[in-house]
This record gives sequence, structure tokens and C-alpha cells, in this order.
Amino acid sequence: MTDYELMGLALEQAKKAAALGEVPVGAVIAKDGEPIAFGYNTRETEKNATHHAELIAIDRACKALGGWRLWQCELFVTLEPCPMCSGAIINSRLKRVVYGAADTKAGCCGSITNLFAMPFNHKPIIESGLREQEAAQLLSEFFQQLREKRKNSPKGEQPWKKSY
Repeated sequence: MTDYELMGLALEQAKKAAALGEVPVGAVIAKDGEPIAFGYNTRETEKNATHHAELIAIDRACKALGGWRLWQCELFVTLEPCPMCSGAIINSRLKRVVYGAADTKAGCCGSITNLFAMPFNHKPIIESGLREQEAAQLLSEFFQQLREKRKNSPKGEQPWKKSY
């Protein structure tokens, strides 16, 4: 599959997250151009701060390949990875990361900082902007809907927070 097609699969994953009311971020890990693992945000659904799309995809790829080193694999993700996910990328030895939209609030591939430029033992190849407009549009629509819910909810309610 092409990078464009693999990012399309990541966008499909992001739509699954959005359907659950999650921030629409999706990820795909490919080996030799073929997808081997998928993930999408489930932080709210699973009540778990570590349930980012990238971490779920990395976990599934490790299980699929039977090891933690993903040096032959590439990550396609709709949003620039955060510090936590960037650390997992370094530790799992992914050879390349391709992301869609920049994350100006938490991105660690250059938006806020570039963790991959620091002297860690592994430095993946980073490529940005693939299908950026589509990824950004999903995020923009999600947060616009959230603002509308917030505006129309009774005072004191927080519709973006799930009840526990």
C-alpha cells in the first residue's frame, strides 16, 4: 500500500474514535507497506490516560510480531504525536513516523518541541503533512461540536466529560 492509502486507514480509525465521542485520532502501523496494527483514541471510553491511538497500535503491533522492537515498521497517525507517544515511538524503535495534522498544543515532532532531535538512542524518520487537511478537518469538526454542546448545556454541566 502507498503512504497515502495507509494514512487513509488511519483516518478511518480516527472516525471510529469520533463516533465514540473521542478526540478523532487514528493510527496504523505497517510493515513492508502492509498494515499490521490499528488504533484509535479510547481515553474517555476506557477511562485511561494512556489510550492514545499510537500506543494502542504499538501494543497491537508488538503482539502481532511477537516482540517489542518495531524497527522494520512505520507509524501513520493523523495527529502529531504527544510526549508520551513520542517516547513510545523511541522505545519501540519504529523506523518512520508519518503524521497528518500538526498539534500546536502537545506535538513533539516540532510543534512544541522535537523529542526526536534529542540525543536518544533511536531517531525515527519523521514526515509531516500527509493528508493534513483531512485530519485537521476531523479535529476541527469534533471540537466545534464540543463547543456547541458546551454552549447549549445547562450551566454547571460539562458535556465533554463522561460521568464515572
